[in-house]
Amino acid sequence: MDAQEILKQVTEFITNYAWNVLGSLLIFIVGKWLARKSSSLLGKLLSKQNVDETLIRFLDNIAYYVLMVVVLMAAADQLGIDTTSFLAIFGAAGLAVGLALKDSLGNIASGVMLVFFRPFKLGDYVTAGGVSGTVETINVFNTIFLTPDNQRIIVPNGQITNGSITNVSAHPTRRLDLVFGISYEDNILTAKAIFKNVLDSEPRILEEPSPRISVLELANSSVNFCVRPWVKTEDYWDLKFDLTEKIKLALDEAGISIPYPQTDVHLHQVEK
Repeated sequence: MDAQEILKQVTEFITNYAWNVLGSLLIFIVGKWLARKSSSLLGKLLSKQNVDETLIRFLDNIAYYVLMVVVLMAAADQLGIDTTSFLAIFGAAGLAVGLALKDSLGNIASGVMLVFFRPFKLGDYVTAGGVSGTVETINVFNTIFLTPDNQRIIVPNGQITNGSITNVSAHPTRRLDLVFGISYEDNILTAKAIFKNVLDSEPRILEEPSPRISVLELANSSVNFCVRPWVKTEDYWDLKFDLTEKIKLALDEAGISIPYPQTDVHLHQVEK
């Protein structure tokens, strides 16, 4: 075999391999685009069927990752890689990979539980996984929360399902619990009337269930009242701040003091 023939074979090999590489890249790029479009189309179809937004986004992610696996297999096949043997190797290594990625697989299972058992949905304010915030996204591996001060917290799904979940937004109404203390010298009936007047003047407070105003305890330095109106969930924090200010001003206007803890010290002179 002379040098010219060797050069010809090398050129043919490089040319054929280059076409395989270009074909593989083309399959990957187009396939990735089609995977994203297909998963997006699935989301739109589910949305038209009035499927819950939480489930739509979760299935959208699952569909995208499954299609990307198919695209990668097709791209590998274009390069000349025997995908049949690759699948066999992948299956044989599946147990080892599963053990190594048990936490990640657990997060996937937890994500499925969150979507289908629905302890919360997108937009709910919850306390879960050691954090509190509004549910922004439920992904395959994790859930993203947005805190009231605009921080973005990413929590593994397994951490959420392994602990308790408090869904603040689960019901349309909440009870607002406020505690106010007055001096023992002040009249408790006058104080109760002031609390009632403030609540009656606030249109955001619900009539049913009716507000509760009661003496909570006889503390060391004050008589403490519990003031418990029911409000819409979205009005909870605004009313908490507003009522605290209004009741304080009303007590001041009536001359009723809110005592602070104090200690009386008695000094006895000892004669020597």
